Amino acid sequence: MLMVARNSRQEAIKSIAATQPVKSAIDPTKTSIAELYGENVFNMALMRKVLPKNVFASLQKTIEKGEKLDSANADAIASAMKEWAVAKGATHYTHQFQPMTGSTAEKHDAFISYTSDGTAINEFSGKVLIQGEPDASSFPSGGLRATFEARGYTAWDPTSPAFILESVNGKTLVIPTAFCGWKGEALDEKTPLLRSIDALSKQAVRLLKILGKEVNRVHSTVGPEQEYFLIDRNFYLQRPDLIAAGRTLFGAKPPKGQEMEDHYFGSIRPRILAFMNEVEIECYKLGIPLKTRHNEVAPAQFEVAPIFETSQVASDHNMVVMEMFRQVANKHGLQALFHEKPFAGVNGSGKHNNWSMATDKGENLLEPGHTPEENAQFLVFLAVVVRAVNEWGKLLRVGIAHSGNDHRLGANEAPPAIISVYLGEKLQDVVDAIVKGAKGKSRVGGTLDIGVSTLPTLPRDASDRNRTSPFAFTGNKFEFRAVGGSQAIGRPNTFLNTAVAESLDYVATELEKKLKGGKDLHAAINAVVKETLAANLKVIWNGDNYTKEWHDEAAKRGLPNLKNTVDAVQVLKDKDVVKLLGEYAVLSEEEVSSRLTIMLENYIKTINIEALTTSNIARQQILPAALKYQHQLAETINATKAASKGASTKAVESVLKEVAELTESLQEAVEELDKERAEDSSNGDHTKHAKHMRDGVVAAMGKVREAADALELLVDDQLWPLPKYREMLFVY
Repeated sequence: MLMVARNSRQEAIKSIAATQPVKSAIDPTKTSIAELYGENVFNMALMRKVLPKNVFASLQKTIEKGEKLDSANADAIASAMKEWAVAKGATHYTHQFQPMTGSTAEKHDAFISYTSDGTAINEFSGKVLIQGEPDASSFPSGGLRATFEARGYTAWDPTSPAFILESVNGKTLVIPTAFCGWKGEALDEKTPLLRSIDALSKQAVRLLKILGKEVNRVHSTVGPEQEYFLIDRNFYLQRPDLIAAGRTLFGAKPPKGQEMEDHYFGSIRPRILAFMNEVEIECYKLGIPLKTRHNEVAPAQFEVAPIFETSQVASDHNMVVMEMFRQVANKHGLQALFHEKPFAGVNGSGKHNNWSMATDKGENLLEPGHTPEENAQFLVFLAVVVRAVNEWGKLLRVGIAHSGNDHRLGANEAPPAIISVYLGEKLQDVVDAIVKGAKGKSRVGGTLDIGVSTLPTLPRDASDRNRTSPFAFTGNKFEFRAVGGSQAIGRPNTFLNTAVAESLDYVATELEKKLKGGKDLHAAINAVVKETLAANLKVIWNGDNYTKEWHDEAAKRGLPNLKNTVDAVQVLKDKDVVKLLGEYAVLSEEEVSSRLTIMLENYIKTINIEALTTSNIARQQILPAALKYQHQLAETINATKAASKGASTKAVESVLKEVAELTESLQEAVEELDKERAEDSSNGDHTKHAKHMRDGVVAAMGKVREAADALELLVDDQLWPLPKYREMLFVY
């Protein structure tokens, strides 16, 4: 077995050395992006062409203004959608939804229907378009459903366009949907997100009306940057921990990591660039607006960034992007990794959730303009968001809570678990002046003189960027940087939208009070903005969020610091949080309770899988390799002594002693891990069980890894059974 493991590593490297970039089926130099973009999407432009005018007008009101869908038009829409899909080669359709598993789910049905005379026809009705019925019994429900209660429904989300997904031997019409139980309870991430969008829109429209602006709907918009790792698939398939857990549970630090800072924005290798090109082509065909690609900080780490879309569409698209990355990576002999910390000792992956609000007329409500101090509307909405983060930071923390993110948050590569707001010097000047009652003036950026005559003069932004902040203003949006690389963005945006909806409600109510009290609109705005900002200054921090100084200061300010998932999810028990989510019709009390249960269960199951995998690898691969090496060392000592009396074996004996001690430590650590993992005195108490996994099992896993990683640096390289960091991170 050891010889096979050794040879497989060597063969993998040999194979990678001979690998050439894979060419895409479409030559991007001969086909423009404009031609490709949206060709597989049943979008507004296409619907305008193929639907009757009255049907399109009705559907447009649903999509753009949030009006209830007229089911009487469903047959016409379904017929047009089917004709288009079949003409493009689709044979099946599926209602794609987002159960609380962190991924998507789908059940495929053929368009074809069989007739009594032995023939078949293509059929797809409005009823089928609007509603599907997948089995709901085996998805996480947190007590909302019993196992025997199998009925669940998918409901077409007309605000997120249907699209055709191409596979090797066929095409499928994919219809984005919400997923609920027989009683209407939300069993997914999409339904609460849609509810939160409605709540935010209602309050934002109300506030804008007070400010003298009539709009029909306000959308939350998101542009989620996606960080990820790519490694050669030959290495991936030799790492049981990556397969089972998505991260390496073992791995000694390589001689070189990211300390040279040479990977970030570096030249993209041809093989990786070929992968990126094909991913982009496939995403363009699906109407996914990818804009930026580059090397990230860690070796073998990369990032892609789209432009803004409405948050429900961005949520659907991000799930498609991750799946597309996996499929295209495999085609190129690569493996895409989205875990927040797949490799210890180098930066992990986040999903920078760029968030804003926009009216149905396309106006960005967080656009400050050149003189934000004179932009009353912007200042009102800025105050709203600052207050939302201060009041509901603990809920935002829940939105990003899961075991993967525990490895990343606060690790000097990502924001800490303390949720704070970064405004930058320009806006901070304005805020300080407003709070002090002075006429504020934002500082002007000016220009940069680089000192080279042949280079152009560069305009300078009025404030720098802060990459350490979990919630940073970045020009005309807030960047929620603390979202994890592997997670669906539905939940963090649901909680963010809801927090902002409550704050919009609060500010609108305060304005109404002051207007009723006799103040004119200008005076009322000045007073409310000043009072709101002054009351919520404690959440603003423009310094380095990584420092102990900030942690100490945040504690003085009373900001919550929920350092791990187990502590963070307890917030869902807080009465004010339950009331908030219920009051704005985002989650009922039962649905909130279900999320708490599911998140704790997910944490427990994840750590249990990691512990079992750690034990299996240690017992079946690492310990045998260490024992084999001990045997070789002992044979070397005996052979040396036999060949030459008096010959020194001190060096070999020293290595043997160290290897033997570490092997014994590893064996003891594995036994302790197995004991800790098997121990469960929680009696069904999920919180108690999760705390044991966090405090006992995770610590025991750490001791196993410590001994194993030390052995990796001593055991003969030819005997080591697992691909090493130096190989996975640099050989691709």
